[in-house]
Amino acid sequence: MRKIVFDIETKNIFSDVGRADPTLLDISVVGVYDFSAHTYRAYLENELTELWPVIENADVLIGYNSDHFDIPLLNKYYPGDLTRIKSLDLLKEIKKVLGRRLRLDSVAEATLGVGKSGSGLDAIAWWKEGNVEKVKQYCLDDVRITKEIYDYARKYNMLKYKDLNAIREIRLDTSTWEEREEDPSALTHTLPF
Repeated sequence: MRKIVFDIETKNIFSDVGRADPTLLDISVVGVYDFSAHTYRAYLENELTELWPVIENADVLIGYNSDHFDIPLLNKYYPGDLTRIKSLDLLKEIKKVLGRRLRLDSVAEATLGVGKSGSGLDAIAWWKEGNVEKVKQYCLDDVRITKEIYDYARKYNMLKYKDLNAIREIRLDTSTWEEREEDPSALTHTLPF
C-alpha cells in the first residue's frame, strides 16, 4: 500500500479572508513523506504540478486535521478531486474515540516525547519575512511528527495525550487503516489514460 503523509502551511489566516473556510486561504508549502520512497519533500505553490503524481499514486493520504483543513485547501489547487482518494485523518480517529479534538502538540509530546518546532502562526510570519526555508523545515517537522504518530498508533493501537498534569491513553482500532479501496472510481488523475 502506498502511503503519503502530508501537511500544509499557508500564507494567511482565517481573519485575513473573513471566515473559517480553508479554501479561502493560500498555500505556502506542502510537506510530504512518501513511505514507498522513504523520502520527505516540501513543495512550494509553484511546484504543485510535481506533487500531483505523488498524490495520485497514493492508496491513502495521511494527515492531522487533514479532512477538515488540508484536503479541502489542496483540492482548491488540484485539477481533479482529492476527496476521492482514501484519507486517514488522525485527528478524526482520535475524536471518534475521545469525543473531542486534541492539538497535534499534545499528542506528540505525550506519545513521542517531542513537541512541535513552532506553530502555524509562526510559519505565516516566517513566510511574510521571506524565510521560506524555515517554513519548509517547520512543515516537514510536522509531517515527521504525524508520520511517527501514525507509526506508533499502528504498532500499539493507541496514542497518548496530555490532559492537565496527566498523560492519558486513547485506544484506537487501526485494523482498517491500511485496507485498500477497491472502487476504481476512487482514483482521480489529472493525466489522460
